[in-house]
Amino acid sequence: MSFGSEFKAFAVKGSVIDLAVGVIIGGAFGKIVDSIVGDLIMPVVGRVFGGLDFSDYFLSLKEVPAGTANTLEAVKKAGVPVLAYGKFISIAINFVILAFIVFMMVRQFNRLKKEQPPASPPATPEDVLLLRQIRDSLQRDAVAK
Repeated sequence: MSFGSEFKAFAVKGSVIDLAVGVIIGGAFGKIVDSIVGDLIMPVVGRVFGGLDFSDYFLSLKEVPAGTANTLEAVKKAGVPVLAYGKFISIAINFVILAFIVFMMVRQFNRLKKEQPPASPPATPEDVLLLRQIRDSLQRDAVAK
């Protein structure tokens, strides 16, 4: 088998295509969750905790030049190295929410799988039914003799 045909056989397998679709859908789903967290949940969390915004929390690792605003973007623009732990907190919250949503989806899929009634056994083929009738008839004739 040549390299090209071997690669083609690998690339068109259903599992590879399913994985590619999963990655694409996962990327889009991640953007949705980022928006839910950043645009809906974090503003509420910030409001509850007195207007704080985690994404702008940082620790300067060097002296901040005078006149530089005390925001993460301004300090980074000034070339000061920072530990942006606020971004980490936001990303960690995103992860927890994403994991929770995926857990709830998997849980619901598992419930739907369990609720399906068991499949009824397939109908017995007609030729088998006829053979059974013949067998039963022969047994009755044998008993009757």
